[in-house]
Amino acid sequence: MIRKIILAALLCLPVAAFASSGGLKLDEFKPNVEDKLSLQRGARVFVNYCVNCHSASFMRYSRLQDLGLTEKQIVDNLMVTGEKPVETMTAALRRDDAEAWFGVAPPDLTVIARAKENGPSWLYTYLRTFYRDPARPTGWNNLVFSNVGMPHALWEQQGERVAHFRTAQDHDGNTKQVFDQFETTRPGKMTTVEYDSMVKDLVNYLVYMGEPAQTKRKVTGIFVIFFLVGLTVLAYYLKKEFWKDIH
Repeated sequence: MIRKIILAALLCLPVAAFASSGGLKLDEFKPNVEDKLSLQRGARVFVNYCVNCHSASFMRYSRLQDLGLTEKQIVDNLMVTGEKPVETMTAALRRDDAEAWFGVAPPDLTVIARAKENGPSWLYTYLRTFYRDPARPTGWNNLVFSNVGMPHALWEQQGERVAHFRTAQDHDGNTKQVFDQFETTRPGKMTTVEYDSMVKDLVNYLVYMGEPAQTKRKVTGIFVIFFLVGLTVLAYYLKKEFWKDIH
């Protein structure tokens, strides 16, 4: 099932979505799915800004109880359209409308962090490199995902920026435009540090959502390893006891 979900996510995203624009180096991000407070904050950002257009059709609201939230907290703070906790996170935007407005329906985000190698760093960089581009239908572009069809959903928090490029030559002597720097034209509600922290929480939650049971799986794996080691030692001495008269 997981393989089918990942394949579906890959098919929904253009190949350019995973290409680094102009050889842009990704900002490294190491998720921590054991930080439940970060995951709670990330879940709040996700339902407030992402579920409007993107579904997480393999993630149920009730699974958020694993993060330390009660069912009442989930219903009161994270469910705004009358769903039930056992239901999955479904986008408010209709697929037909999305295709008409953006040219393609926004992909499901359940396993978006696992759909590409180095997915957490890709998402972290992507969400922090939007810039104003009047040539685009939405008015926005992105350094990681060139000619992106998605508008900047978090622009009020980050603010508006324009990107400056410079002309450079590659090893073959060909000229190309490479990113130089951002210029803020309209400050956001958050400082750069605050915005980056919010994006970290969101990406952390996206990583968690791809495999909610990964923390328990790791703990179980460690327990099984110790059990097998103990069983091996016990079997060795049992074997010596059974064979002592022969040897």
